Amino acid sequence: MAKEKKSPRPKAETPKGFRDYFGAEVTERTEMLRTIAGVYHRYGFEALESSAVETVEALGKFLPDVDRPNAGVFAWQEASEDEGKENAKPGDWLALRYDLTAPLARVYAQHRNDLPTPYRRYAMGPVWRNEKPGPGRFRQFYQCDADTVGAASVAADAEICAMLSDTLEEVGIPRGDYIVRVNNRKVLNGVLEVMGLSEEAQREAVLRTIDKFDKVGEDGVRQLLGKGRLDASGAYIDGVGLSEAQADPVVAFLTSKGADNAATLANLRAAVGASEIGSTGVDELEEIASLVGAQGYDANRIVIDPSVVRGLGYYTGPVFEAELTFEILDEKGRKRQFGSVSGGGRYDDLVKRFTGQEVPATGVSIGVDRLLAALREKGRMGRTEAGPVVVTVMDRDRMADYQTIVGELRRAGIRAEVYLGNPKNFGNQMKYADRRNSPVAIIEGSDEKARGVVQLKDLILGAEIAKSASLDEWKDRPSQYEVPRSEMVARVKAILESQR
Repeated sequence: MAKEKKSPRPKAETPKGFRDYFGAEVTERTEMLRTIAGVYHRYGFEALESSAVETVEALGKFLPDVDRPNAGVFAWQEASEDEGKENAKPGDWLALRYDLTAPLARVYAQHRNDLPTPYRRYAMGPVWRNEKPGPGRFRQFYQCDADTVGAASVAADAEICAMLSDTLEEVGIPRGDYIVRVNNRKVLNGVLEVMGLSEEAQREAVLRTIDKFDKVGEDGVRQLLGKGRLDASGAYIDGVGLSEAQADPVVAFLTSKGADNAATLANLRAAVGASEIGSTGVDELEEIASLVGAQGYDANRIVIDPSVVRGLGYYTGPVFEAELTFEILDEKGRKRQFGSVSGGGRYDDLVKRFTGQEVPATGVSIGVDRLLAALREKGRMGRTEAGPVVVTVMDRDRMADYQTIVGELRRAGIRAEVYLGNPKNFGNQMKYADRRNSPVAIIEGSDEKARGVVQLKDLILGAEIAKSASLDEWKDRPSQYEVPRSEMVARVKAILESQR
C-alpha cells in the first residue's frame, strides 16, 4: 500500500512587505496615538472609526481589471448572492482601504444629513497598499488623519497647519527640529495658465516633472521640461518638449522662496502674472500666513514654501508638509535630513464623486511609523520597557496563595504576574523574569508563609551588582531582602520608584 504523502509544513514567516510588532513597539505606538488624539480632540475634532474594507468603486483610485484585479490594493470579489442561478450578477469587488481619506468621503456622502457642517473628524489605524516593498517601505502601515469637510475658508487650512505644529511638539519633536511648509495648487494652475498650455496631456507631463524637483533640482527640471536628460543610471529620459521661455514660469514658481514670507509672496505674484486663479492662490497663502501668525506661529514653525510640490496633482488648493530638519546617518553613514513625516492639503473634489456636488474639504495625514522612527533617532523612543513583577512559585500546591499576592499587586496598580511555567527549577523562573525584563521578583516559600514574610528581589539592582567590579559600593543596598507580608505592596512600590 502506498504511503500517504504528508502535506508540507507551512513556513513560519511573515508575508513579504509585512512585519510583526512586539511589546515596546506596540506600547510606543499606542502612547503616540493617544498623544496625537489628545491634540486633535483639543482642536474640536471628533473620532471616526470607518470600515477597513471598502468597495473598490468607492475607493475610486484603483479599479479592478481582468488580469490584475488587485492592482495597487488588496482586493477580492465577493461571491454572488445568486450564485448558481441563471444570469446571476457577479459579486462586488472589495478592497482593504489604502488610506483614511477615501473612506471619509464615502462616510460623509452616506451620512451627510446626520452630520454637522462642517464635519471635523480624526481617524487612526492601519492602511494597506499592494505595492513593491523595500527598505522601510511596508504594505501595511499606520496613518493618523484629521480632516474638516464642508468648510471653504482657508482658516480651516491654517488651523490644520497650527494643529500639525502642536502635534509634533507634543509627541516630542522640539521646536527648531521641524518646519511646516505650505504651498498652493492654485498658484501652480496660474503658472500653467501663463505658460499657455492647453493640452491636458502636456499639463499632466509638467505636473509630473514638477513632482521631481526635490530629486533633480532646478537644472534637472529645466532639462525635463525641454528635450530631456540623462538620469543617474545613464538612461535618457525624454522631456516635455517646451521652449525655454515656456519653462521659465515653472522655474520661477519653484525657486520663488524668499528671505521671508512677504518676499516669497511677492515672487509668486510675479510668477503668476495676470492669472486670476494664480492670484487667488497667492491671496490664500497670504491669508494663511496672517492667520497662523496671529496665533503665534512664526516662519520658523510654519512657512510659505513653493518647493512643496508632492501631491499638487491631487490637491485643489493649499498643500502642506511637515519636514523634520535634524540630521541622521543613512545606511552608508552619510548625513542627511530625516525628511517628511506628514502631508496634506485641500481636496474639494473627492466627495463630489458620490454626491455630484462639490464639497470643500481639507486635511492632514501623519505617517505614524515614520514619526516613531524619528523619535527613536532623537533618543525619545526605543528604551527597554519594564516588564511585570513576577511572583515565583515555590510550592505548586499553594497556587491560590500566589494568586492572592498577584491580585493585591494588581489592585494597587502594579503590573504583575504569577509564573505559570514548570516551577520545579527556580533558576528557570529567574531566567524567565530576566527575559521579561522584570523589575522585581517575589518569593514566598513555606517557611516565609509560616513567618508572615516574603522575600523581595530587586532584579535591576541585582543586575547592576553583577556587572560591578567591586561589591563594596553595594553593601548598604542588598538586592534581596525580607519584608513583612503586610508591607509587601508598599515596599514593591518603593523599589519601582527607585528604579525610575
